[in-house]
This record gives sequence, structure tokens and C-alpha cells, in this order.
Amino acid sequence: MGVALTRAAQWTTASSGTGKLEITPVNESLLKEILEFVEQFSSRHPQEAKHVFKEPLQWTTSLEASDFKTEYDISGPTVKSQETDRDGHPMLQLTPPSISVHSFSQLSKIVQLAMDKRLKEVRACLEANRDPVAKMLGPSFATVEGEDSSVLRLLEKVKEGDQAKETEIKVKLIILLQQLDTQLLSNSLKQISQEVRLSPAAVKNDVELLKSFCSEGEKRVLTSVQYTSDYEFTNGCRTPPWRQVHGEICYLVINPCDTQPLHITCSTAGVFLNGGITQEGEENAYDRTSDVYKDLVTLLKSKSPHFAENINKQVGFHVKQVVMLIVISCWVLLLSKTPGGVGGADDFSESSSESEEDEEQPERRTESNTDLPSEYWQIQKLVKYLKGGNQTATVIALCSMRDFNLAQETCQLAIRDVGGLEVLINLLDTEEIKCKIGSLKILKEISRNSQIRRAIADLGGLQTMVKILDSPDKDLKYLAAETIANVAKFRRARRTVRQHGGIKRLVELLDCVPDSAALTEEQEKDVEVARCGALALWSCSKSTRNKEAIRKAGGIPLLARLLKSPHENMLIPVVGTLQECASERSYRIAIQTEGMIEDLVKNLNCDNHELQMHCASAIFKCAEDKRTRDLVRQCEGLHPLVTLLSQADNKQLLAATTGAIWKCSISMENVAKFQDYKALETLVGLLTDQPEEVLVNVVGALGEGAQKPANRATIRKCGGIQPLVNLLTGTNQALLVNVTKAVGACATELENMTIIDRLDGVRLLWSLLKNPNPDVQASAAWAICPCIENAKDSGEMVRSFVGGLELIVNLLKSTNKEVLASVCAAIAKIAKDEENLAVITDHGVVPMLAKLTNTTDDKLRRHLAEAIARCCMWGSNRVLFGEAGAVAPLVRYLKSKDSSVHQATAQALFQLSKDPNNCITMHDNGVVKLLLGMMGSTDEVLQEAAAGCVANIRHLALANEKARYG
Repeated sequence: MGVALTRAAQWTTASSGTGKLEITPVNESLLKEILEFVEQFSSRHPQEAKHVFKEPLQWTTSLEASDFKTEYDISGPTVKSQETDRDGHPMLQLTPPSISVHSFSQLSKIVQLAMDKRLKEVRACLEANRDPVAKMLGPSFATVEGEDSSVLRLLEKVKEGDQAKETEIKVKLIILLQQLDTQLLSNSLKQISQEVRLSPAAVKNDVELLKSFCSEGEKRVLTSVQYTSDYEFTNGCRTPPWRQVHGEICYLVINPCDTQPLHITCSTAGVFLNGGITQEGEENAYDRTSDVYKDLVTLLKSKSPHFAENINKQVGFHVKQVVMLIVISCWVLLLSKTPGGVGGADDFSESSSESEEDEEQPERRTESNTDLPSEYWQIQKLVKYLKGGNQTATVIALCSMRDFNLAQETCQLAIRDVGGLEVLINLLDTEEIKCKIGSLKILKEISRNSQIRRAIADLGGLQTMVKILDSPDKDLKYLAAETIANVAKFRRARRTVRQHGGIKRLVELLDCVPDSAALTEEQEKDVEVARCGALALWSCSKSTRNKEAIRKAGGIPLLARLLKSPHENMLIPVVGTLQECASERSYRIAIQTEGMIEDLVKNLNCDNHELQMHCASAIFKCAEDKRTRDLVRQCEGLHPLVTLLSQADNKQLLAATTGAIWKCSISMENVAKFQDYKALETLVGLLTDQPEEVLVNVVGALGEGAQKPANRATIRKCGGIQPLVNLLTGTNQALLVNVTKAVGACATELENMTIIDRLDGVRLLWSLLKNPNPDVQASAAWAICPCIENAKDSGEMVRSFVGGLELIVNLLKSTNKEVLASVCAAIAKIAKDEENLAVITDHGVVPMLAKLTNTTDDKLRRHLAEAIARCCMWGSNRVLFGEAGAVAPLVRYLKSKDSSVHQATAQALFQLSKDPNNCITMHDNGVVKLLLGMMGSTDEVLQEAAAGCVANIRHLALANEKARYG
């Protein structure tokens, strides 16, 4: 890790300084690989993960106390891990904004807790700890150049028996870190090789060209151009191999006639000034001290006015010739297509001949000699001409620019690099319709590039486009809307559209579309305006505030109307917008009330896979509500969903379809229909070789379907138990929640439980109790309950899990009510075995359960009462519950409106009433009156427990009277 950070990572300052990691593809790749290594370290190397670092890794974190759950002590904003070192110091300590970590096990937990902030945390940690290996293992393991004998020294210690076990772990740890370094360096080289812009050959040509400017006389602009090293590797580079990993090709010293010598680094990403590399080259001399330029000529123009002036004179004539050729050819093209002179707006879609590109090719080589394609330089020249032309010339230049393949990144960046975006955006503020249309047609194409999108937003282009939405010209409106749709792919752009009134204007565009299939030319334009408006709203609807703005602007009824359109290209953005907005409850209700479910179901039967996918995705989100699930069934939408499962090659469609089936399966009436359509058999076949997004949905659907006994048998007969158990070893939190539920549901069948036990499924479920995600913990605990109940020898099975009972008892410290309820339910099952009950009693289960009795959550109350009732059957536990103050709160449970709480509570009170002191406490809290009413219940279990408890209280009273009066 240390070597990779030193050699491969790209820093903003010297590697020994306090710089930041640059935002580059190489760095992003490094961070993701390090994140994956840390995330999996605890599970793959549990012993090494517990090794205490020599010095803690410290950094400024974005995590807060609320991000930490179990296994941590939280006091206000401060967090300390319950895991400590030998001296009792916590292995993790958070005092916002600073965090201190002493082991890989805690690092693994942090990246899991950080969730979508994981990469940010890894970046912050590495920036604050430039040589993490030295902190982990000590200064003797600091990253150095040359031979590293640190591992050999450690091995000698192992031979000498000097703290052999700890030293052996250190050896393994340093080997693992060195393996990571090797992998990171290798992948970085591959990454860099794919990002090459300048090649050694191109640089060599440029150097030869520059040497020609060192001649004597009036034309001399450079004194000398020389390499710092004469040695050339087989790949054409003249830099040390460990600098080639940075993409560096060679180092030059160039002496212009009018300035100091320039020490230059030529790299695959461009050229820049360095700190003064000589033949020997010190480490800090490699640091970049200037901006990055695309080639040597551009850099020299920037640094030497004399060079810039003379070079421009030499190449200026050739540039003018090329521009004139472009203008002439554009005029010929335009006049040949439009009788009588300059054409209309539609002419911007015409293509130029290839001969023009061929004519520009020699000029490109003369000017820069880089590996960039000719289009790059042709477009740059067009943009320069665009800046200085009149209206006619501007239209011609725009027309010519559109003849290039603007979908290519090279062409897009060429426009940006010479200020073309500013010109195009400025044209939108003119009064000339043709110029506006031409500019928007170009912006629409190039705004598919993420860098261009951000540049357009930075230059205020969105504000201008929003104003254009008010234009009476329909061509302008639809082009502006479609460009907004492309640009509004990131948060800041979406916010800009909303803040400048764009949402209301876009919604208004939807109100101009006819419903008929046969359209006039004018109506077709109306359809295109509405389609592009829907496209823009689709992009904008990824923002919660924009969803609300669309609703307030009256967008829902207009979208509902468009949903009935016969035009598929219209339906895709409309449904896309609806499925994006369906994450909000107000939209889900509106989709029901506006009758849109029927239209969504109807479009599931079309032939367009993209439309089907968006419809299924909308149903997926809306089916959270029971009314929607019923409507899908009533509109006969379940069968088309099952039919779409056959499109297994289209993963996006499959993910949306399985998601819709999962949510619809929450209703048992729908499960019955899915049984008729043989859906479960198909879903079982999708349990392997699928993306996690699909697996989450498939397993979720199976978990819901397995609530019916017949389906549990179907899953077994189709061979679904084994793949389900295999998925318990994954790391995707949502998948683990669903698969534990499915396995738990299947375990209620004895035949299924036999298979689960044979596959070691219960052990895997138990291990998930260690997962930091409370949803996974709770789901695993619920699944364990039927496993214990239906296992052949559950008591022995539970005892075979080393540390398993202590683990589940410790989960009673959780702050999550669902975790507590599930763990109480599991303890109630565990306590049926006397030996296991004795063990959990020794682990302090009684005071922990007693501490939870003041809860008002009925689900927790029910399972807590069940656990207390079971735990009373060992030793003096019922006495201990009384002493811990658990009796009085239990009496209050009888006032709950949940009858299942009454039954469990009455059983607990009956067991507790076998202790005289508990009877007194119950009586003082008015239990008799509450139980007398329940003694007449139709629930025999409740009736018997209530009567037994009252009888015990009465027996105590009689005994007291007899002792008092004889």
C-alpha cells in the first residue's frame, strides 16, 4: 500500500508533503481497490485484522456518532469501540471531526458503516496517513526505495522465538500489504496505458521540430532543446521505470531566447514544468510546478512571448488558407442544398464531404504532431473562425461543425478546449433564430459528455436555455428542453433548473400533445416538444425537491394524459419520470387515483424492452402500497410480469421485472396467482449467475412466496435451498436481508430444514448476527427461530456454535427495536433447551431482558415476554427478574390492544408468580383485575396462564391469612 501510494498515486504536491490525491481515473481505481481490500480483510484474515497498529491511523472524518450502532459506546458526539487492546484502550475513538483507528477489523467496520461515503473516508485516511504501513507496523517498515529487508528481519525473530505468534502475524500482514502493492502498481500501469494522449513517438517528433527553431539568425526562437537522459527504453521512454508508472515519457531542458531555461516533463497526459530534473534527478524535482499543456508548442507559447510571436508568424498563413477552404466548401455545400441561397434551420443536419477532412490532415501534423485525431484540430479551427464571423459566417461555421461526429469525445473536448462552449452559449442570447437553433443542435449532442455538461452549467447555459422554453418557436423549445435533459444529469444542474423556474416551464411543455396516432406536421412538432419536456423532467426528477416542484406545477395529470399516448418514444420519458417520482408517497397515491396502473400494465405487453423496463420499475416502486398491488392483479398485470422473466439476457429489464414481482408478492392473493403462473419455478432458476440487483429481487420474491407451505415445497423440489444457503456468504446488505428471510421461511418445513442443516445454513445465519447492519442482524435472528424449532437436535446444534450464545445475548444491548424483538424471539426458542438456558443465564440474559421491559413497542413486548417466560424456568431466574424490576412493567403490557401481547405476558406473569415477592408486586400493580377479564378469553393459552397466575396470587394470600390467624 505504501509503495503504490508513493509511486502510482497522483498527488497535488510533493510525495513527502501534505498534498491531496488528485481526482484522476488512476487514483479512483487505486481507491476502489484499497477499499475492497479493507472491506474484505476482516472476513478473509480474522487474526491479522485484530493486530493492533503501532500507531493509530488518524484523519478528519465525515462520520458522526449516529452512524455507529452496536459494538460501540456512544456518549454525545464521542464514540468508543467496545473492542480494546491489552491495556484497555479502545480500538476506535471518534471525537468529531477526528477519528483514530488501531486495527484492520475496525477499518473494515468503518467502510461498512460509511456506506455511500466509503470512498471519501478511504481518500481522507490515505491523505492524512501518507505511509500507512509505517504506522501499522512501525517506523522500520516505512516505504523506502531499493531493497526492503523488513520481512527478513521479522522472519529472524520468528526463528529466535521472540514473541513468535505476534511476529508471525506481522509477517503475514506485511506480505498481504506487499501483495496489495504489487496488484495496485500492476493495475495502475494498465490504467495509465489506456489513458495515453501523448506517445513517445509524438513527443520525439515534437522535439525534432523544436530543434529546427534553434538555428542561427532572425528566425531563432530557441537556444537549445535537449533530453536529460540519452538512454531510450524499448518503449521509447527516457524516464526511470518507476516514473513510467506515472505515464512520464521523458524530461527536457529547453532554453528560449527570452526567458530562463524550462525544465519540462512530457507525459501521456500532457506536458508541464517540473522542479528541475537533472540527469541524477532528486525525488522532489519530479513535482509538477505548472498547468498541464496538450503539447510542447502550447507550453512554450505560454512561457515565451518571443517564441509565441515568431511561431504564430510562421504558421499563421497556413491557418488562414485552411479556414478559407472550410468557408468555401461550406458555401458550396449550403448552396447546393437550398435553391436561392442560404438554407433554413433544417440544413444543420447535412453532412460535409470527407475531402475537407483530408485537406486539413497535413496542417494538423505541421501544427502539433500529437496522436489526437484530425477532427480535434479541424473543430478547433472552426471554433476560432466562429468567434470572429458575421451572421452568415456563423451559420456556415455551425453547419460545418455539425458535420463532425459530435458523439466522439475528441470532437466534444475540442469545442471546449478553445472556448467554443462560451461562443455557443452566447449565441443563445442573440435574436437570430437560425444561430440559436444551430447552437442548440450542437450543444444537444456534446452535452452527453459529463465534462461538457458541467462546463455548460458553469457558464450559465442552463439559465439561458430555461428562458428559451418560453419561445414561440417550437424547434427552439424542444431543442432547449432536450439539451436541459442532457445537462441536468448532476445535482447542481438540476437545482439550477428549478431555481430559475425551469420546472414550471417544462411542465407547461407537456400540455400540447394530441392523442391520435396520425399527426399533421405541426402536431408532430407538438409531440416532439412534449417528448423533450418529459425527457428534461425525467432528468430533473432525480431530485426530491424537483419531484415536489413537478407535482405543484400540475405535472401529474399531464403525465397521466401522456401515458395514454400511442407513441412509444413519448411513453419512455413519461414512464421514466413517473418511476423516478414513485419513490414519493404522494406520487404513488396519484398514480393509483389517476388510473395510471392500468396504462402501466398495458404497456408491459408492448414490444419495446426499454418501455417495459420502465413500466415494471414504476410498478416495483408503487407496489409498496397494498392498493397498487391489488390494482396490478385486477388489471391482469401479474401474468405479463411472469412472461417477462423469460428475457433473462436483458439484465435491466430482468431487475425491474423481478422487483415488481417481489413487491406484488407481499399480498398473498398475488402469491396465489403467481403459483398458477409457475413463477416460483422460474425464479428459482434465476438464483445463480445473476447480478446482485436481480438476486435481491428474486430472493425477496421467494421469501414472500415461501410464506405459503405449497411454495416452500416447490422451492425445495426445484433445487432452490442450496443456492439460497450459498447466498448467505455474500456481502450485499439488501441481499442478505432478503435471503435470511427466505431461508427462515423455508426452514418452517421439516424437509427443508434437514437440507439447510446439512448445508451448514444455520451456522451461516448465526455468523450474520455479527454483521454491523441492524437490518441484517434482525433478519438473521428471525430466520434462526424456525431453524431452532425444526432442527433434529436443536440444543446440541446451538451449543456447537462456539461463542454463539454469548453473541446473541450481547445483541440485547442493541438500540434497534427490530433487532431486540428478533433476538428475544430467538432467545425464547434457545431457552427451551435446559443446558442452553443455563449458559445464557451465565452470560447475564436476565438483567438484560429486565432492562428492556419499559418498552412501549408491542412487537418487542410480545417477544420479550415470551423470552422472560422461558428464562424463568432455570434456577432462581424468576427471583432475579423480580429484583431487577421486570414485574411491574410487564403488568402494564396487559393494557395493550394487541392480543398476542396479552398471551405472552400472561405466560410470563404465570411463571413469575411462582415467587411470592413477585406476586406481591403484581397485586400492588393491579394485575388481578386485568387477569380476571382474560380468564374468560376464547384463547385457551391466555385463559390458562391468566388463571394460573391468579391462582398463585390467591394461594399466597391464603397462606398469609393462615399464618396470621392460624
